[in-house]
Amino acid sequence: MRMPLERIRAAQERIKGVALHTPLVRNANLGAATGAEVWLKREDLQPVRSYKLRGAYNKIASLGAEQLRHGVVCASAGNHAQGVAFACSERGIRATIFMPVTTPQQKVKQVKLFGKDNVEVVLRGDTFDEAFHEASAFSRQQQAVFIHPFDDEEVICGQGTVALELLADATAPIDLLFVPIGGGGLAAGICSVFKQLSPHTRIIGVEPAGAASMWTSLQAGGNTTLDHIDKFVDGAAVKRVGDLNFAICKEGLDSVVRVPEGHVCTTILKLYNEEAIVVEPAGALAIAALDVYKEEVRGKRVVCIVSGSNNDIVRTAEIRERSLLHEGLKHYFIVNFPQRPGALKEFVNNVLGPDDDITYFQFSQKNNRESGPAVVGIELKDRHGFPAIEGRLNDLRFTYQYLNDNPGLFTHLVG
Repeated sequence: MRMPLERIRAAQERIKGVALHTPLVRNANLGAATGAEVWLKREDLQPVRSYKLRGAYNKIASLGAEQLRHGVVCASAGNHAQGVAFACSERGIRATIFMPVTTPQQKVKQVKLFGKDNVEVVLRGDTFDEAFHEASAFSRQQQAVFIHPFDDEEVICGQGTVALELLADATAPIDLLFVPIGGGGLAAGICSVFKQLSPHTRIIGVEPAGAASMWTSLQAGGNTTLDHIDKFVDGAAVKRVGDLNFAICKEGLDSVVRVPEGHVCTTILKLYNEEAIVVEPAGALAIAALDVYKEEVRGKRVVCIVSGSNNDIVRTAEIRERSLLHEGLKHYFIVNFPQRPGALKEFVNNVLGPDDDITYFQFSQKNNRESGPAVVGIELKDRHGFPAIEGRLNDLRFTYQYLNDNPGLFTHLVG
């Protein structure tokens, strides 16, 4: 199953002059690190800083005046909302946009900025799925056209224009193409084009490990709703992919890989520090997958889709923390310190290595017990120094509990 090429080409004409034909740029650093010829499709350079403008505008532009009489409504964690807002402002259409309460404020403000007086933003629910249900109810009550963020033929066709541009700009055949997956609209559009025009290209879908709805569905053999998701990669964190998208991707994707959220954070920081490229978590997914496919990509021509750059600066501390934890450079303990002078000094002088640093310390109030617990966070310069710290804790007979392996307790005490 796939979308017809003529419909995707029609979408390309429809969005011309609104969505940009974004550049395909070769990246020397990623190429040197992987031994591959790595190219980046820079959808983060769209006017709304993500590819979502393509599908949203194509859908809205395909509607007639009578259909639009009551306006449109959508649900989105951010990027689709910005695409809808931009399209409605361009075309003078009223829109009501439902977003999760947890959406970064940067994205909420951008939606209002792009939509101007045409858009009303309503914050509902903790997840995209909860906002989606609220928007669906609003659509039925107000007879507003629902602009689905991914499970819609015109939206898929709009996203498929990314693939048409890729093939037009590529100077040689593409061996592997890494595509981020949230609801699956982008992947479905790309599969529809590549399986017809470049069937030799291997298409790899990339999902955050904590919200791997496409991977789970493919393993189960049918579209499956996840009970719980990690919402950190907000642009790709959905409990269920689109039914239409699943049907297309089931045939079109060569494989799907799950990338840990911590590795996504490491990729975000590397792109910023080494390339001066700002990406949101979902925008880093495809590049993060290169490390997983290091053997397969060596010597190959590879394209990664950089899907978006709507990252809120207030998340930087969390991104760095998640990266350090994933890389084994940050460790948390509950340490029972003897209630005597010099105990902490002994810990600092004899347990920590010369390049280690205490970055978190919370000591409980003294009582009449012989020892008192403290939560201690230690940052290392080298991940291989961790066994030595544990060894010294044991040698000096400190009683402790390691928190990194206990997510529930870790989140309660440190998060």
